[in-house]
Amino acid sequence: MVHLKAILHPKKVKKEKTIYRLALRVTNFRKRSYFHLGYNIDPNDWDEKAEKVKKSHPKYQHLNRLIRKKYDQLDDIIYEAERNKTQLSAKQITDKIRDNTRNKSFFDFAKEHVEDLEKSKKFNRAISDRSKAKNIKEFTKGKDVLFQEIDENFLRRFKIYLKNEKNNSERSVMNSYVFIRLLFNRAIKNGIIDQSFYPFGRGKILIKYPESLKIGLTEEEILKIEQLDLQTHTPLWHTRNIFLFSFYLAGIRITDVLHLKWNDIIEDRLLYRMKKNAKLDSLKLPEKVIVILKFYREDQRSYADFIFPELKKVGDDETKQKYSIIKGAIKKHNSNLQNIAKLAEIDKKITNHIARHSFGNIAGDKVSPQMLQKLYRHSSLSTTIGYQGNFIHASSDQALNEILKFSTEKKN
Repeated sequence: MVHLKAILHPKKVKKEKTIYRLALRVTNFRKRSYFHLGYNIDPNDWDEKAEKVKKSHPKYQHLNRLIRKKYDQLDDIIYEAERNKTQLSAKQITDKIRDNTRNKSFFDFAKEHVEDLEKSKKFNRAISDRSKAKNIKEFTKGKDVLFQEIDENFLRRFKIYLKNEKNNSERSVMNSYVFIRLLFNRAIKNGIIDQSFYPFGRGKILIKYPESLKIGLTEEEILKIEQLDLQTHTPLWHTRNIFLFSFYLAGIRITDVLHLKWNDIIEDRLLYRMKKNAKLDSLKLPEKVIVILKFYREDQRSYADFIFPELKKVGDDETKQKYSIIKGAIKKHNSNLQNIAKLAEIDKKITNHIARHSFGNIAGDKVSPQMLQKLYRHSSLSTTIGYQGNFIHASSDQALNEILKFSTEKKN
């Protein structure tokens, strides 16, 4: 009878040093074979009787899940062999699970990842990550690849392919690397690939985003947009309202703006949950926002109705249809903003997200970083300082002028 047990398998690495590897031991016909789970455990963190990692280990929950998962897989192999009246040695049983693990391709894992995102109704991420997986498959000319094959050389060649064949920017390449890194980390945790094959990190492939230039509108340019004489209830008029609504409330992202409901407004405050990170926020409504809201009150159907029209016929459920409508609305508003820029004689590319940059540009150093952190809904102050650094130029401009004064003074 086959016996299966989770153990710490000792291995001497030096004369006086022994490491204890987390493993599953299969015993059959008095022969033993071990399936190692890729972790070394201190015996003090191991409960031999319960066959699990103690709570004293920082990753005890993850490791115990891994033990159960691999235990069940081995148990299934043993059950199938007994059901089919096939006799397998202990080594044949552990070899089978190794084959099942190693032969799982990168694309199989990527497909599962995208399906999980769709089940979680994270359609934006699902579509984006599916596109990245498609680019990788095109690069391999449709050939399946194992995680072991995605090494540093593979990633360097893939970067050249993305830049030359797909015209990807450096930022887009880094996004693809992040996607691959994510799947690697999950595969390592699930025992599909050993940590030694990890191609990222010091001395390997580094993921470093290039600095991006964030350009916001000035006070004068915002005034130009406000003062445009647009016919009420036209598409351009509605786009301007959405853009200014976002700007007046410290650059609320357009996805959040479109999701706002009348019951998010309590007295003179807006209380809403951000879609990006599920954070709750509360902002006092400026008078200019209240003026915009008055135009949409006449179309209010219920207390729980959407403020703006885009999602009124869709409902609350997160569906692919809803995602498509939001994506189409953002595209349409961005197109309208280009026409608004021409009418206002603004020589800048304006998009919905520029409302956020414009708020940062105009805020400059007028407000403390701590207050801006609250307005932006950033998790950390360092994020706010880094973001705001794109727009604060006064001190550096003044320093530059001071340094170059000598040339003017000599002439005088």
